[in-house]
Amino acid sequence: MFCGGYQVQGTIFLNPNCDPMMDAQLIGGALQGFGCDKDVLIDILTQRSSAQRIMIAEAYGSLYGRNLLEDLRENLDGHFKEVMVGLMYSPPAYDAHELWHAMKGAGTDENCLIDILASRTTSDIFQLKEVYLMQYGNNLDQDIYSETSGHFRDALINLAQGVREEGYADPGMAAQDAMVLWEACQRRTGEHKNMMQMMLCNKSHQQLWMVFQEFQNISGQDIATAIEECYDGYFQQLLLAIVSCVRDKPSYFAYRLYSAIHDFGFHNKTIIRTIVARSEIDLFTIRQRYKERYGKSLFHDLKNFASGHYEKALLAICASDGQDF
Repeated sequence: MFCGGYQVQGTIFLNPNCDPMMDAQLIGGALQGFGCDKDVLIDILTQRSSAQRIMIAEAYGSLYGRNLLEDLRENLDGHFKEVMVGLMYSPPAYDAHELWHAMKGAGTDENCLIDILASRTTSDIFQLKEVYLMQYGNNLDQDIYSETSGHFRDALINLAQGVREEGYADPGMAAQDAMVLWEACQRRTGEHKNMMQMMLCNKSHQQLWMVFQEFQNISGQDIATAIEECYDGYFQQLLLAIVSCVRDKPSYFAYRLYSAIHDFGFHNKTIIRTIVARSEIDLFTIRQRYKERYGKSLFHDLKNFASGHYEKALLAICASDGQDF
């Protein structure tokens, strides 16, 4: 898979040895009786693609007349349960699940909203919004409106509308677009904040790549540095996430994993969400960026902070290619 001119690779692929009915029987046996054979769950669910896990769930339902997702929820606990349950969702459903839980109840997990909405493609956005509406009976835009505020809210809703011009680039407009961003950084009014967020949320990544280069030429300053100086709070974090995803999405997620492990005392939700959601997209590339940027492997850091079957499950997803670096 290519993204932004470079090749990206996940760690989980279609398993040619997958037999959904046999896997369902093995999982059923692992979940029955006293206790639970967690190793069987790890061996199967971390070594199958999302499409194959859905077929296993269907086979499980026909064999036992029960819902595999619900049985996993009932028989497992802790962070290990979050990993196993997360693996059973389709990618759009998992994003919808994470967004819903980020906003339900007291408080809002703004970083979850940023991670998902700043990094997903237009197609991803449309799919997760459809699932969100069907699964929770709510409109994503309306929930964002009620749970966030200010220019941060406006930018999130803009992203959630899925109007980014993917694949379209106009080199002739790059310098003019860069001037708009430069003026927004200089003036910093509400109107100029709107100009900034609309540019970053609506223009294609290909266009923004050129715009950022022109911004450097015009201002003598990197766009990320300018955003850090001009804005603050979650609005700033969201804009910086978009810039990072435009430049190198795997590097953004490597940074998020490193921060979740080291800066905030092992933020499990961020780690689980990133590893599960990116496993079939670019997790292998994220591991490479992690090692290049921080000097230690993702495996090394996960082993130091996680433990038991939770650690084993995370490492199995990260190492489905059999490599440990």
